Amino acid sequence: MTGGLTDAARLIRRRRLVLIAAPLLLIAAAAYGLAEGSVRIGLRELWNALAGGGDPLHRRILLDLRLPRVLAGMLVGAALAAAGALLQGVMRNPLADPGIIGVSAGGGLAAVLAMVVLPQFGYLLPVAAFAGAVIASVLIYSFAWDGGSSPVMIILAGVAVNALLAAVTNGLMVAYSDRVQAVLPWLAGGLNGVGWQRLSFMAPYALGGLALSALAIKPANLLLLGDDSARLLGQRVELQRLLLILLSSLLAGSAVSVAGLVGFVGLVAPHAMRLTIGEDYRYLLPASALSGALLVVVADTAARSWFDPVELPVGVLLACVGAPFFLILLRKRRRIG
Repeated sequence: MTGGLTDAARLIRRRRLVLIAAPLLLIAAAAYGLAEGSVRIGLRELWNALAGGGDPLHRRILLDLRLPRVLAGMLVGAALAAAGALLQGVMRNPLADPGIIGVSAGGGLAAVLAMVVLPQFGYLLPVAAFAGAVIASVLIYSFAWDGGSSPVMIILAGVAVNALLAAVTNGLMVAYSDRVQAVLPWLAGGLNGVGWQRLSFMAPYALGGLALSALAIKPANLLLLGDDSARLLGQRVELQRLLLILLSSLLAGSAVSVAGLVGFVGLVAPHAMRLTIGEDYRYLLPASALSGALLVVVADTAARSWFDPVELPVGVLLACVGAPFFLILLRKRRRIG
């Protein structure tokens, strides 16, 4: 009994620590992202520029280039991590995330169509990517439906749809190889060139999805108990599962529309938080969103400043760091289990 109480107290302490430390670290990461770059800006100059004074060049760099990019990185990371956390709960599988089950691939195919096949509609790239992600999620759920759906069937349908959409995307890139250079940076995932216009497009969807995620906490917790237990508690399991998948697609689609195919955020951030603070979505969902935002902001700042004069796509850097980190998490989970 004492050991159980001690474990519960430790879990509560870790939750408080994470929910206090994560926002502070995110603020520090944002300040670092605003200050660091080809033109370094000191903290005092940074404050003066944000307050409307200081060097006009620094103020222009901050307000026109770095600030929208940092804010976009926060929203992209938070949206992807929240989407991953919801999908992992709905599927009861820690390996579920928007990239693995095909949602991101739908956005990628739509983006390729907009940029390569129909370049005259390239200005509709954010809208196309967002619509592609949502359509892919509807297809996945439809294929998995057989008088009902199960997490296993949805994951299997998602993997199949992901493979199909990736094949179609690669086929289009081969067929239009003379135009492929335009789409490669987007497929690699990155925030290069993100300004206020693209941020203003995705912000309502991302912020709206994050706000709606608060309503998803109770059904997500109940679905963790299993379909039968959730039904006994009066839950409409199929409807809730569909709504949570659509919400995840809204979040992932908003991120994909701006940043391209950024991977591992929706997988690593929620998984790391689940190992740290448990599976209660009252704590897991906000902690995942904050850690995802922190991860993307730090990775994007590193990708554009640490390898000067080359700017790496943030998706490439996240894959190089995220894959080994995820393997470490898996080994840790095995030892705990």
